Amino acid sequence: MPGTGSGVAARALALVRAGHPEPGLAVTGLAVALAVFSGMPAVRVLVLAVAVLSGQLLVGWTNDLLDARIDRRAGRDEKPLASGALSVTWVAIAAVLGAATCIVFSLVCGPAAAAVHLVLGVGAAITYNLVLKTTVLSWVPYMVAFGALPVAVGLTLRPTELPPAWVVVVAGLLGIGAHLLNVYPDLDADAATGVRGLPQRLGRRGIPVATTVIMTVATLVAVLGAGAHLWHWAALAGVVVIATQCRRAPLTVTVTIAVVDLAILVTA
Repeated sequence: MPGTGSGVAARALALVRAGHPEPGLAVTGLAVALAVFSGMPAVRVLVLAVAVLSGQLLVGWTNDLLDARIDRRAGRDEKPLASGALSVTWVAIAAVLGAATCIVFSLVCGPAAAAVHLVLGVGAAITYNLVLKTTVLSWVPYMVAFGALPVAVGLTLRPTELPPAWVVVVAGLLGIGAHLLNVYPDLDADAATGVRGLPQRLGRRGIPVATTVIMTVATLVAVLGAGAHLWHWAALAGVVVIATQCRRAPLTVTVTIAVVDLAILVTA
């Protein structure tokens, strides 16, 4: 039938959008980078990537399912459920399939890695959607979930060996920064829907400063934890200089600092 293929493609694209692909791909990319630089075999990296990406899509779909009614009232037409581009049924089916995929591929990574990823990673994110999103503690699930990521990666490679504590701390701080930055473009829409997490309370002026301070502290922890080599100190000095531009270009500053931190992590 004419138009059937385009209709399926449009629905698939809407499902991807409802899964919040940008942060999901960013988190998956971080996991893959950590896995590759730790020497993990390619097949195992692929399994880990599917586990993380499916978990991230699950979090995105459940977020839109829970917010669908509020988003419709606020006129958030950029969201497929709110605009009517998708039905609740389709997103619910996608969420169930995403959950099944995440569980299966996480278990293939090993029981220890699966427990960390499913409980502390995906579980923390679902807790954010259900309970903490509108509270001052909205940053806690991000800290826990990001901190769990290098642990899950490490346990996938070596089931009895945990990564250094400083790596977990850096990842957790990056998670808090990611939370603040992720909310920054949606402050007006969140005000209309009554969301009052930590970023909304900090506001448009407070978020760039708070994010940059947190990311700079993450860099300092990474430098000290990785052995404080000369290039690490040079990187920290560069981060401090870049941080002075936080109000002018918060996104550029934060992403740049995150890339520096990731470079220190993966080379350590």
